[in-house]
Amino acid sequence: MRCPYCGSEVKDGTKFCTECGATLNYSAVRQEPQNRQLATNTGLMLGSAARKARLTAVVSEDQLVSNRVYNGILLGVLLWGLLVNVLLCYFAGDYARSIPPIPFAIGYIVLAFAGIIIAGKSQTPWISFLGYNMVVLPFGLVIASLVAEYVDYYAVDIVYDAFLYTMIIAVGITGAALAFPNFFAKIGGALLGCLFGVLILEIVLLLLGKDQVVTDWIVAGVFSLYIGFDVWRSQQFPKTVDNAVDCALDIYLDLANLFIRLLSILARKDD
Repeated sequence: MRCPYCGSEVKDGTKFCTECGATLNYSAVRQEPQNRQLATNTGLMLGSAARKARLTAVVSEDQLVSNRVYNGILLGVLLWGLLVNVLLCYFAGDYARSIPPIPFAIGYIVLAFAGIIIAGKSQTPWISFLGYNMVVLPFGLVIASLVAEYVDYYAVDIVYDAFLYTMIIAVGITGAALAFPNFFAKIGGALLGCLFGVLILEIVLLLLGKDQVVTDWIVAGVFSLYIGFDVWRSQQFPKTVDNAVDCALDIYLDLANLFIRLLSILARKDD
């Protein structure tokens, strides 16, 4: 029997593919022995519903690319998003701070959600890439405005350190995800529940006027693990160009949120 995700041989009854770590559904494998799954959406779906849809539709083999091409595209798209954010921090920080908060927030929400919907629904790589950039640009402006504030009140070294730590964590957790796929296959639900719980706690602490240093550490830990989870999950989707772009968006959001939390942690340490 072959794994429907990576095509490698697996023993009957095995719960996870030893090659790619995918969770195996034997009824689906037996019904569609010659097909691979395609990442796709039908209707207006976000989050887990969209990802589930990407794992259940079926297409022909000619839409798949090699692991090297798939991961190369994923990495390239991810690096493009990071480069855009770096350029925005260098050249648009003061501009981002000058935008009135309410229009800025409305523009961010509209563009980011539209980008997520476009990337999630599209099966065409360049359209998904357009959606990716619609998320990267407003999120990058948020980061640029925060970086400008931290540079003014603290030191530019804090920004460099936060970026360096983010990259170190990303590389380390990616290695862990590749080395221990079965662990990361099981933590998605726990991470989501923990994240929602911490966000509710942050709202309560904000209303009470309490310091949120502990929640910063918790959220930084959650997004660190989310990087590993999304790296693992990226290898479970069929290896298509469109899926590579969509998975790059997931990992980009993890990195951006981790960077923001590390900035806050380092600023408090500098105080």
